[in-house]
Amino acid sequence: MTAGTVLPTAPEWSKQLTTVGVTGTNGKTSTTRWLAATLARVASPVAQATTLGSFLDDEPIEVLKTWEGFVETMKACFDRGGKFASIELTSEALARGFVKAWPCKIGVFTNLTHDHLDAHGTPEHYLASKAQLFVHLPPGGTAVLNACDPSSALLAEVIPEGVRILRYGAPSRGEATGPLDLRAARIDLAWTGTTILLEASDTLKALGEVPASMTIRAIGDVYAENAMAALLGGVAAGVPMSDAIAALEAVAPPRGRFEVVHERPYVVVDYAHTPDALARTLAIGRRLCTGTNGKLVVVFGAGGNRDKNKRGPMGAAASAADAIVLTSDNPRSEDAGAIAGAIRKGIKGKRDVVFEIDREAAIALAIRRAAPDDVVIVAGKGHESEQIIGHVTRHFDDVEVARAAIAARA
Repeated sequence: MTAGTVLPTAPEWSKQLTTVGVTGTNGKTSTTRWLAATLARVASPVAQATTLGSFLDDEPIEVLKTWEGFVETMKACFDRGGKFASIELTSEALARGFVKAWPCKIGVFTNLTHDHLDAHGTPEHYLASKAQLFVHLPPGGTAVLNACDPSSALLAEVIPEGVRILRYGAPSRGEATGPLDLRAARIDLAWTGTTILLEASDTLKALGEVPASMTIRAIGDVYAENAMAALLGGVAAGVPMSDAIAALEAVAPPRGRFEVVHERPYVVVDYAHTPDALARTLAIGRRLCTGTNGKLVVVFGAGGNRDKNKRGPMGAAASAADAIVLTSDNPRSEDAGAIAGAIRKGIKGKRDVVFEIDREAAIALAIRRAAPDDVVIVAGKGHESEQIIGHVTRHFDDVEVARAAIAARA
């Protein structure tokens, strides 16, 4: 939810909707969409508000990204007999007091990494903004926390009495800060999806039989985390465990999130635009590199007029690749070459680094050079269909551009 100024009170009928709010740095959209899929097993339609837009189930709702537009989406759901809303909550919306105006019964935390410090100033303010979702959970509500993220321990301290806490985690995130209700004992990746071997606490087993494994169609450890978060959020809202699992195994991968555009060479479009997200996306690519000569290539830039301090760390994250093509993202009023130069300063070791500021040409260059066993990851924009250069916004879709480059290579 990226609403502007939030009105002080929600309509009376809003109390008839059980709202699940999702916050964190990465994985919010995926988790929100997958949560909605689980909730739809109980009551349809489910209202969704995400950075991809507003929806009733999978039906897009054309509304403004304002408080009024949000309420319009929720009212459409209510009028059609819906019982649930699954909403993505940005730190900016939470800092404006969104959950005071529209309370959530269930809050889900994905992770906290470096991002949006241009808006918040300090990491502490950024975390405090995220914490608003949990501070305002009602008695009888539930907090779902990624306990392998260190920030979850701080969030747990501000959760009111009478709110149940369910914790999940994957070893790729780190050591858990407390006992887990749902743990990924192992995560196996393939180009067809991700299989998660599950371990459940007695508390969770009391809510329904937890299978030994779950296979989702999205690819990567982070999506395993998102799926576990969605599973716990859905079960907390009253979705039977078996229905929630079935929904998660059937749901389509989110657009622009490790979206496989082509095989041999493998070309992937991903929304990763923070240091942590880029590092994790490249770790997925590295695990999926095939053959003895497969190389990992990344094409990316960074947004202009935004958090400048993350550019060097993004370069450091990109150091995991064998070859790097630095290009533009949404440079806005900044010089795209200067942004790329700032990223370059963070790249470690002797890497094959190429500057090609024209994003279309950069994507084409990487694909043209790729061998059949290589993995080319085009990062930063994912689902976005526009690029902002100066004061001009033009149509630009990484998937479309990648497919055109693949066709030209054939």
